[in-house]
Amino acid sequence: MTGAVAAAGASRLAAARRVVVKVGSALLVERSTGHVHRAWLESLAADVAELRARGQEVVLVSSGAIALGRRELGLAPGKLRLEESQAAAAVGQIRLAHAWKEVLGHHGGTVAQVLLTLGDTEERRRYLNARNTLTTLIRLGAVPVINENDTVATAEIRYGDNDRLAARVAQMVSADCLVLLSDVDGLYTADPTRSPDARFIPEVSRITPEIEAMAGGSASDVGSGGMATKVMAAKIAVSAGCSLCIAAGREQHPLRRIAEGARCTWFVAEATPVTTRKQWIAGMLKPAGELHVDQGAVHALREGRSLLPAGVLKVRGRFDRGDAVVVLAPGEVEVARGLSAYSSADATRICGRRSSELEALLGYRGRDEMIHRDDLVLV
Repeated sequence: MTGAVAAAGASRLAAARRVVVKVGSALLVERSTGHVHRAWLESLAADVAELRARGQEVVLVSSGAIALGRRELGLAPGKLRLEESQAAAAVGQIRLAHAWKEVLGHHGGTVAQVLLTLGDTEERRRYLNARNTLTTLIRLGAVPVINENDTVATAEIRYGDNDRLAARVAQMVSADCLVLLSDVDGLYTADPTRSPDARFIPEVSRITPEIEAMAGGSASDVGSGGMATKVMAAKIAVSAGCSLCIAAGREQHPLRRIAEGARCTWFVAEATPVTTRKQWIAGMLKPAGELHVDQGAVHALREGRSLLPAGVLKVRGRFDRGDAVVVLAPGEVEVARGLSAYSSADATRICGRRSSELEALLGYRGRDEMIHRDDLVLV
């Protein structure tokens, strides 16, 4: 890995506003004892604290619940049946959450446990609810620790690895950088444990079929993800404007080591998360309704502000919260489109009203904005 590539990678991590870090089971759980690798976890917590002290936001995606729970239940080594995995996850998740609470709490961090299933990241309404929960936790200064909800997910509706889950989470929270800490230090042209001629790939600017062909299987008997899932995760992350790093995590202070130029593979995103999201809103969504706004709202939007209910004159069409809508200026000229924070029924109730009136009108406390500026693009 050249000095220039290492420096560029360290710069990406340092410059990221929001970082998702995925921790594999093989790193977190000691293979011989089945216990949490405490000294290593404390060093990672110190790294997370350093990022947060610099003003960076951190989300953790942590494996390990099944590996911790199986020992507690006395399950034999080897592949578990689905119901045994679910039982082990139910027991191990408590130990896993407690470990994160202790090590991050030592640095003054508030820890939030979030369990997700495949449906939470694929179905629109559940995706919106999960996104809102995670962004609220981040805004309030907490560190979300996310794992797949193995206690209820069946074999047909689960990710089965936390690499792709981490990529979906990074997409969900508009992260700039995703770090996959693993028992491998990056991508090679072939499996380095089998091919002495395998060449290390420090940076990938485009995921081609040749890059995908380099991926292999899982190197650990306690984890479920291999290089193939990491490359799949990279495709998800990069498409969302998030650069992804595959790095060895066995040494203590793995994030600090990346920042200091340790060998790793970077999959580089060309666009930013905000740019990618706005391109998606502008070009890939079929609007479900219309919001007709006054000239004052048009002026506010052109200054980069959100659309407030007070500036909405009329609502047309039937749409749900999170659907795409067109914003029309006087004369029915399209000026923007975005994702509505309210359904058409609720939007009709609050159009033309001040934000302070919304709770009384709706019977619940919703968002102040009809469309937040992050979910809106001018046309």
